[in-house]
This record gives sequence, structure tokens and C-alpha cells, in this order.
Amino acid sequence: MKKFVTSVFAVAALAGIASARPLFHYEFPIDGLQEVPAVATPATGFGIVDLDSDTNMLSWTITWSGLIAPATAAHFHAPAAPGANAGVALAIPGFAGLSSGMVVGSALISDLFESRIIDGLSYVNIHTSFRPGGEIRGQVVPTPGALALVGLGGLVAVRRRRA
Repeated sequence: MKKFVTSVFAVAALAGIASARPLFHYEFPIDGLQEVPAVATPATGFGIVDLDSDTNMLSWTITWSGLIAPATAAHFHAPAAPGANAGVALAIPGFAGLSSGMVVGSALISDLFESRIIDGLSYVNIHTSFRPGGEIRGQVVPTPGALALVGLGGLVAVRRRRA
């Protein structure tokens, strides 16, 4: 059994090395509480962002519902940590006039914007006539599940050594 587990980890490690590409995956909630200042709104959303740092290709799927007024625009903003505002870094087309929906898109981005995303200094903001500065916002952050799996993998390795 010990040989089998070691073999599985070795194959997985080699596969990871063979296909290692600097890909980043982010999943994050979007809501009024993340706006600066916070906005009381029933609206919510969810963002999925993938970044391929080899090609600088940014891809996204943004869903939202319950906006008090139809969206007038949506953007990625940077550089800004949570609790801070920043200028527009990239417009997200397809939101105008919609109170709920889903937008899927992609764009080539600059090295500077890429570094700001990787550093956690970017957010998605959906603007409405109710809140021209943004009704809902979501900080582009790593997927919590992915971080938990990395930690779990380390725990398994430590437990194996002790056994």
C-alpha cells in the first residue's frame, strides 16, 4: 500500500511539472458590503476569473442579480486592496441595461494589470444609476477551496511522515 501511495504522488508530481503553467484561478462573491463606502442593496453576484500569465489572457464569468437599478457599466479596477477604491483598469462589456444576468468574456491584459491581479489588488465593480460609483463589488481573490486543498495536501504529507 505504501508503494502504491508513493507511486500515485510521484506520478501526480511529474504530471504537475510537465503541465506546469502559471495559471491563476479566482472565485469571489460580489456584493454591496464590499463597496467603498458600503452600499445597502439586495443585489449579489459571483465572479470567476482565470489568468494565464504566459499569454496575459484574462477570462471571466460574472453573474449578478437583484440590482436596484439596471447596470450602466462594469469594470475591473486596480490597484486597490479591499476597502480602497481605484481607477478603471478594464471595461467589462455586456452589462448595460440589465438588473441580473451573466457575462462571459476575455481580454489580453498588460503585465502591470496582471501583476495587480496576482497581488490581490483588483476588484470587479457593477455600476448602476442608483449607485454610479458602484452598487456591488467583489475583490478578485484566490479560490478558498484551492487554498484549502494545498493546505490539506501538506497535512497529508506530514501525517504520512509520522506514521
